[in-house]
Amino acid sequence: MPSGLSRSGNPFRPDTAATLERDLRYRVMGEVRFDSGSRALYATDASNYRQVPIGVVIPRSVDDVVETVAVARRHGAPVLPRGGGTSLAGQCCNVAVVIDFSKYLNRIVAIDPQARTATVEPGCVLDSLREAAEEHHLTFGPDPATHSHNTLGGMIGNNSCGVHSVMAGRTADNVRALDILTYDGLRLRVGATTDEELARIVGDGGRRGQIYERMRALRDRYAQLIRDRFPTIPRRISGYGLDQLLPENGFNVARALVGTEGTCVTILRAELDLIPSPPCRSLLVLGYPDIAAAADQVGDLLRHRPIGLEGLDEVLTADMRKKRLHVELLDLLPEGGGWLLFETGGDTQGEADENARAVMGSLNGDKAPFMSLFSKKEDQDKIWEIRESGLGATANVPGEPLTWEGWEDAAVHPERLGDYLREFRALLRRYDYRAALYGHFGDGCVHTRIPFDLFTRKGIARYRDFVGEAADLVVRHGGSFSGEHGDGQSRAELLPKLYGPELVAAFQEFKEIWDPDNRMNPGKVVYPYRLDQNLRLGDGFRRSAPRTAFSFAGDQGSFVQATLRCVGVGNCRRLHGGVMCPSYMATHEEQHSTRGRARLLFEMVQGEVIADGWNSQAVHEALDLCLCCKGCKGDCPVNVDMATYKAEFHHHYYHRRLRPRAAYTLGLIHWWSRAAAYAPRLTNMVMQAPGLAGATRWLAGIHPRRRLPAFAIRSLQEEAARRGIRNSGKPRVVLFPDTFNNYFRPATGVAAIEVLEAAGFEVVVPLQPICCGRPLYAWGMLDLARRNLSGVIDKLYPYAAEGVPIVGLEPACLTTLIDELPGLFPNDHRARRIAEQSFPFPKFLTEHALASLPTFSGQALVHPHCYEQSVLGNAALKAVLGHMELDARFSSGCCGMAGSFGFEREHYDVSMACAEQTILPQLRQWPKDALVVSNGYSCREQIEQITGREALHLADLIKRVSSDTESKEQQA
Repeated sequence: MPSGLSRSGNPFRPDTAATLERDLRYRVMGEVRFDSGSRALYATDASNYRQVPIGVVIPRSVDDVVETVAVARRHGAPVLPRGGGTSLAGQCCNVAVVIDFSKYLNRIVAIDPQARTATVEPGCVLDSLREAAEEHHLTFGPDPATHSHNTLGGMIGNNSCGVHSVMAGRTADNVRALDILTYDGLRLRVGATTDEELARIVGDGGRRGQIYERMRALRDRYAQLIRDRFPTIPRRISGYGLDQLLPENGFNVARALVGTEGTCVTILRAELDLIPSPPCRSLLVLGYPDIAAAADQVGDLLRHRPIGLEGLDEVLTADMRKKRLHVELLDLLPEGGGWLLFETGGDTQGEADENARAVMGSLNGDKAPFMSLFSKKEDQDKIWEIRESGLGATANVPGEPLTWEGWEDAAVHPERLGDYLREFRALLRRYDYRAALYGHFGDGCVHTRIPFDLFTRKGIARYRDFVGEAADLVVRHGGSFSGEHGDGQSRAELLPKLYGPELVAAFQEFKEIWDPDNRMNPGKVVYPYRLDQNLRLGDGFRRSAPRTAFSFAGDQGSFVQATLRCVGVGNCRRLHGGVMCPSYMATHEEQHSTRGRARLLFEMVQGEVIADGWNSQAVHEALDLCLCCKGCKGDCPVNVDMATYKAEFHHHYYHRRLRPRAAYTLGLIHWWSRAAAYAPRLTNMVMQAPGLAGATRWLAGIHPRRRLPAFAIRSLQEEAARRGIRNSGKPRVVLFPDTFNNYFRPATGVAAIEVLEAAGFEVVVPLQPICCGRPLYAWGMLDLARRNLSGVIDKLYPYAAEGVPIVGLEPACLTTLIDELPGLFPNDHRARRIAEQSFPFPKFLTEHALASLPTFSGQALVHPHCYEQSVLGNAALKAVLGHMELDARFSSGCCGMAGSFGFEREHYDVSMACAEQTILPQLRQWPKDALVVSNGYSCREQIEQITGREALHLADLIKRVSSDTESKEQQA
């Protein structure tokens, strides 16, 4: 160990942080953040560990990175380069200056299709590169499950792998050259080095020559021991890549630095190898009695040269059923208790299928597995969705204890995988740990999350004992403690078991060559913290929960437990696709991701870094741009419900505080609408009159570019009263008159009444004032919301008690009855009954009225409301449109209006940025004469206000088609 260093290697004095911050702000053009909120955001990754950083720098350029390291060096401050923050072993958190590359240094610099190379900045997201490379029928081979949001710098740091590493190898096998920066300020480009180049570099002297000379000496001294002791398996990720310095590997310095987890150098740019991407693929799913039996056949299957070979067990599928996660997809799996997913490729679909059928033919016999072949891409995607759900499916399983990383990704040779799994399962049983097993079986890598007790001293001691025995088991099988996610802190302490003291000393020497003062991510990989230090939980964890308005029944009634839901995998950091998390897509800011907000709420409850509890300005700022879309509740693998957390936080934050003006105008829209209904023409005149309209917007907190929606001359309730009851004596259905369709778009409600009546129902519209109170939640007006919902219960329960369905047109309002109502009234059976009897309009049609619907040969761009995508589901809407024979193209993502959010002055720009993610580009390409359909009132407002195009509710669409059909029949 370098002289004078503590075991953690962190001599920085916290009392000098203010001076460090000042100097960084003076020298760095990017963003410098030393506030408590930013430090809390970066205090953990996807691991069990937590270390509060000194501060955070978000560089705008390579020069910013160089200046950041130079200033840190003058102050003796450690440095931690960070990508997507999805690391599972603790290597992405430290008491250091964190450099986050993901916001600005994320470009693809160049792609050379002839040379099959790509040059990228470290913050570049993997899928961004893959999408660009696919234009040339190329791809970057390694593809972890986090491919939609992990960064290539992070992949290089961890030596990541993924599904297709069985075809392409690890990240190290696909790196050609790196531009790097050492802590002492040296910039150089490294890669493979011939003997002549090596001699020249050493002869040139200087710091560079010294580094290469010492690496050569290290190689010569340890070469035979490296050959003897390094596991000869596909997924040797643990330890440093000293084998890359061997003569037979070309003294490849770049590849030796891959997997060093930010402990040696900072990566500034990377030149990567690309490989041909099979244009067509076929997926063969094989079912076995158990997972070990499946693993036994991996060696034979590898002889057929798959491009992917994955495994999963019955515990994983059982967990998915308990969580109701992709349950409909599980029926695609053939019979069995363990499964292999064998993917093959070809230039044509026929060639890919033929390759798969050849494998099937080779498996015929007495011990043949159950087999299912999937040729269609949409079916293959569904199967891969099951596999990629592994981490989320095994975390926060109802009725099961919480699971954690800690022995997450060990790897052995594929030929020994079956025997290893049998012994590993026996070890789990001996410790009474229930754990799902899944992973990259073609490379012998097994993923799992284990229900360690990390809250008590006894549980932590038991965790240490288990990991020690698991490490011994892997060593006996010639494997690696890490087969994907690196050592970080989780496994670094165990490296002497795997490599012996001499090679561990070689790792230490390698680090000292590059980082003699141990300032690069200290305490990880070498000179490590113990694996039970710096635990995010630990026996000092604060478990007492504050009193809350919501019940948090899914989290054992505890808001603290709710803050533990986020496992840090970072799906909310996707740049596009899905509905979560629109504000992150617009800003690329960690604090505006679901993960960032969840981490801040966790820190708030623990009270160390964020010490002002419900009064926290940092939490308030992070939640300010949450659109309450509930995208996280659907897209997040552990179903974090940030909309509810935001409502709960604002409920406390605004206690004895004035809310913004928009809270009292838009938040109380139901009561204002009731008043306006007495004189709608006068109200509209005042709202639209020149001069007065601007003043109205200012008073209401509405952005000046927003058009104020006009109140209808007659409300839906008035229209329903004028129509009277029809189909008397037939089955009844209640149409819920939500505020938006009631007071602003009653024609949609009337259309829905006619559709339901045509299907043979007597439609009842409650005529007394009634509103779910959805706009109240974002502003935390939960006391008023409870009183309001109490009235809703009184008005709707008599219908629900009789089994009368309650149909909602507005997805946001219907979700309130299904989700928030039982959450605020957990012990009221009436609330549960109403929730059970509430149906979205499309779902009710699919179950009771499909036969009565007309058909239509036109096209429609369909933009589902966020709650349809995240909570209610799109299946019913797709079924209705399919039955109508409509050529429907579905949009995804958030329109950006999100109730009142897009109207508010402070949020207009973010609202527009969200709309630009998906719906606006699609509308620009959509034919002018084609239909646009959206069931959300706010979605239709956003579309119409920005583009001027009409957007129809499903009820409007059905009525229009029915009217057109009747007109044509009359003309005929």
